[in-house]
Amino acid sequence: MADRDLLQRITDKSKEYAGYTAENLSRLVRLPSLSCGEKETAEELKRQMEEAGFDEVRIDGLGNVLGRIGAGRRILALDAHIDTVDVGNRENWSFDPFCGTVKDGHVLGRGTVDQKGGAAAFVTAGRIVKDLDLSGDVTLYCTGTVMEEDCDGLCWKYLVEEENLRPQVVISTEPTNLGVYRGQRGRMEMEVRFKGLSAHGSAPERGRNAVYMASRVCLAIEGLNPRLADDAFLGRGSITVSQFVSGSPSLCAVADFAKIHIDRRLTWGETKEKAVAEIRELAAREGGVVLVPEYRAKAYTGLEYGMEKYYPTWKLPEDHEAVIRGKSVFKELYGRPARVDKWTFSTNGVTINGIYGIPGIGFGPGSEVLAHAPDERVPVSDLEQASAFYAAYVLAMAEGA
Repeated sequence: MADRDLLQRITDKSKEYAGYTAENLSRLVRLPSLSCGEKETAEELKRQMEEAGFDEVRIDGLGNVLGRIGAGRRILALDAHIDTVDVGNRENWSFDPFCGTVKDGHVLGRGTVDQKGGAAAFVTAGRIVKDLDLSGDVTLYCTGTVMEEDCDGLCWKYLVEEENLRPQVVISTEPTNLGVYRGQRGRMEMEVRFKGLSAHGSAPERGRNAVYMASRVCLAIEGLNPRLADDAFLGRGSITVSQFVSGSPSLCAVADFAKIHIDRRLTWGETKEKAVAEIRELAAREGGVVLVPEYRAKAYTGLEYGMEKYYPTWKLPEDHEAVIRGKSVFKELYGRPARVDKWTFSTNGVTINGIYGIPGIGFGPGSEVLAHAPDERVPVSDLEQASAFYAAYVLAMAEGA
């Protein structure tokens, strides 16, 4: 049981700083930050951490912002990616996507939910930790990470392998509607390439049409989808063809090349090897070659970095100490049980837990359904409660709870 007086002071501080949190988020939203273009947002987040009194703030070689408080043996990281998807058709928005307006109890704009709201909340949590001297034997890292929308988990591959950051626990601040999340399906991408034989379009029987070859495999993939494995917590795996490309010598010729791109969602127990083998079996009859593509891009810092487009499934047992602590912190703060659930989409947890086995949970402001959607917005009350939760989690770790 955490110190009741300190918990009340944390709650009071989060309410006192609610306007500060909203304004910090507004500043972040007003800076567009597509993947590989996060420089201005990173610099603003660094400034906010410094203003909040973090002990150390720096930007690493990939462009991630790392803020540290304390120097204890127990290491906790709060993670928020600071890149966003684009706005899509602006006619679908009822306000400027980059306005950052605070209105009717919400902060409006692209990234408020996915995922700059989490960053603004952890800056305030850091300020509360410093104000109330909560860190004890805990080192708190707040990581504003980059390139997640293009390649989820790549930023944490860099943090673990290049920065040697291995916390005991990571809290992802992706939107959870203030629930405690403990897992997600994994995902991977595959390409299947087909080589046909061109012939004049007036005599297609002389050739082998790569479009037909690929199309038969597409229909087989459609039939595979309902037969995939299921998990009681994470749900069923899924597969879909997301792109079809073909080529021929001319529009009056049989297509001699085709390529399909596959989005595969992996439930518990499904592996890269299993998923690739399934598609190789379907593609073999048409001579298709299956590849798992690589992501490689240049960060805003100029560093080129990448990884295979395989993002493993992960989940923590509900009786894991990180989940139990999250549930306890929530109940002590708000007097009701936490909702424990999972994400539908993918997060940096694919590398944090899926590859490196670092325990992670999720707790974030806003609704997942508004991620990547027009009219994105987050309640200021969610930002306030998330700030309190993060600071109280630090206290719980410091007290050994």
